Amino acid sequence: MPAPGEARRDRLARARLYLVTGARQREGDLPGFLEAVLAAGADIVQLREKDAEARDLLRWSVEFRGAADRHGALFILNDRPDVALAAGADGVHLGQDDLPPAWARGIVGPDLLIGLSTHATGEYDASAPEADYLCTGPIHETPTKPGRPATGLGLVRHAAARERGGSEPRPWFAIGGVDPATLPDVIEAGASRIAIVRAVTDAQDPADAVRRLRAEMQGFPVS
Repeated sequence: MPAPGEARRDRLARARLYLVTGARQREGDLPGFLEAVLAAGADIVQLREKDAEARDLLRWSVEFRGAADRHGALFILNDRPDVALAAGADGVHLGQDDLPPAWARGIVGPDLLIGLSTHATGEYDASAPEADYLCTGPIHETPTKPGRPATGLGLVRHAAARERGGSEPRPWFAIGGVDPATLPDVIEAGASRIAIVRAVTDAQDPADAVRRLRAEMQGFPVS
């Protein structure tokens, strides 16, 4: 049986669609939402509640962990390496202003995944080796990242070229305003993995939104 870290990294390498969501407090439908989107084909689900206390994150994590296990998906917690470890998450996602990945690795150990957001070519190129995957964007301006200027598709092209030519390529996900209308251009720019927020969380039928996005990506190999 592979070690936990090896199994997680293998699952990460095969992931195509990464969903970022809050705890659905306003909608009150977290268990059903997670079941629907994971059954529809989301590979990774991240709990992102920037202002939540650890106790609440741990409480919501029970739903995320259970749903991810039932569907063979990865569960990532945003920002908090300590809570990710306590919650039994598969990893933690960090921003540029969060704890550096090297410090996070010291907290979570070798088996948890670490993700890192990048917003410019310099940040991408300087990304810490402790990060198992990277996110690039926001490609388009989005209310989920207020005040963060759009990167456009240039950063997607840069990431694609860098990882194609790298000796040890890392999985990376294009993020920021990706939806069925913008996805073709994102794929043409070189992305084979996407991270989604509003295109699924705000959809009238979140499961159908996941299926439509995955259908658009069929035929494009993971790089």
